[in-house]
Amino acid sequence: MADSIYANYPPALNPAQKEFLVRTVKDWATQNGLMVRPAPTFVSKESDPHGILATNAPVTLFPSPFPKTCFEEAKALQTVYNKLYAAITCNEEWIGKIMEDLIDVDDFISNLWKVHVAVQREGYVQTLSLGLFRSDYMAHTPSTSTTPELKQVEFNTISSSFGGLSSLVASLHSELLDSPLGSPMAYPPHPLLQSNAVPDNTAVETLSAGLATAHVAYGPSKSQPQLPTCVLFVVQENERNIFDQLALSRQLSNVHKIPVFRLLSSEILDHTFIPGSNPLRPLIYRPPHAAETHFEVTTVYLRSFYTPTDYKSDRDWEARTHLERSAAIKCPTVLNQLSGSKIVQQVLAAPTGPDHLAAFLAGTDEAVISRLRSTFAPQYDLSLSGKGRELALNPSTASNHVLKPQREGGGNNIYKTAIPDFLKSIPENEWKRWILMELIHPPAAAKNVALRSDGEVLAGGVIGELGVYGTILWDQKDGNILHNEQGGWLMRTKAEGVNEGGVATGFSSLDSIVLY
Repeated sequence: MADSIYANYPPALNPAQKEFLVRTVKDWATQNGLMVRPAPTFVSKESDPHGILATNAPVTLFPSPFPKTCFEEAKALQTVYNKLYAAITCNEEWIGKIMEDLIDVDDFISNLWKVHVAVQREGYVQTLSLGLFRSDYMAHTPSTSTTPELKQVEFNTISSSFGGLSSLVASLHSELLDSPLGSPMAYPPHPLLQSNAVPDNTAVETLSAGLATAHVAYGPSKSQPQLPTCVLFVVQENERNIFDQLALSRQLSNVHKIPVFRLLSSEILDHTFIPGSNPLRPLIYRPPHAAETHFEVTTVYLRSFYTPTDYKSDRDWEARTHLERSAAIKCPTVLNQLSGSKIVQQVLAAPTGPDHLAAFLAGTDEAVISRLRSTFAPQYDLSLSGKGRELALNPSTASNHVLKPQREGGGNNIYKTAIPDFLKSIPENEWKRWILMELIHPPAAAKNVALRSDGEVLAGGVIGELGVYGTILWDQKDGNILHNEQGGWLMRTKAEGVNEGGVATGFSSLDSIVLY
């Protein structure tokens, strides 16, 4: 992008234009469900005892510029990434070896592995596995070039959120670009806005189609007599991001004509059961509002159980095992969740040793494997003999790295010069829980204006992170792939200088893109 265009984007807003645009975005968000439940710090429990209030999701007023070559490459590689993580999940022995060191020092990883072992001992009755994945990237500008490169931040195999809301942000910005909205154009003129359009975002259609494909692949009811079937969303208590999830369930209900229910993870054992007399182990759901009507669950979609705080007691681990041993298709299985651990990403990216990437993608064109490999940022473990320990303990080299645990959900990482002191503050045998990753350096920060959920409007330099969605259904028994699709994307924008990037954790705003 020409520096002159980049430097003065987005176009300046005078007070009247800013007021109009903010009001328009607020009203559009309310009308179209671009909403979240308010944070307790914004609206207290006392002020909203029945949980009826909602507010706009944090959103940018303008779409952000993003390199077209990076966007197209991320989309092109998604089905390859889908295939890669399905192949990893099929190799239980390989995952077990990778997790060996973590099991002794990471209770969360250890308990997940115990769930798998317990079900394996009894015998899995469902071999189909569903992945609703999201691969997250940033555009990286190497020190030797001005041409941006695509670099992967992480690969998400569980609860890959914001497909519903990201589609709405794309629609919002598209309408602001294309329509006068009953008044002078919403955006002041700018070359990027006049000659561009927000790319189509089919995240809702793609993710719901993946769930629908699994529902159909499950086949007829395994109960006698046969029961009506359904898809079950397992969700967290006090979920603020409920409207994102409802976009998918509405698509499943209205377009695919599949019954969908939501169930708190804490209530799984109260409202589902597996008949002891049926060796096929169907998962039966009893809706608490219609307890006499039983449904057989074809597909369990986890929007919970991805973080240790979701497991408050042994009963929650019992519930996870209960789901895993059932005939329902899991999205994801425990093994697929473990395949998304940061240590797997680090091992795949290792520059020396066995070429695991080529082995898992055997039969894939070498040029495609090379393109995928080029998206890896340098990553290191913290073993005694490894380079990572040296880089992490030296403040000057640590300043170009981030320390990541085996966690999802945002807010868990340690950055830059804080790394050495953090490592020295924990027992050395726990260092192997962490992965050191070289920081990605995006192009010079663009600017944007964000409307926060509490109504505050912030303007300044921003950095964007692109997520690309993909769905895959495969047979864990033989690796046969029944469905593999890419579709939809997420753009999250955070203020320049802010390290974390989670929207749900309050670090970022939802955004869309104009390509350059």
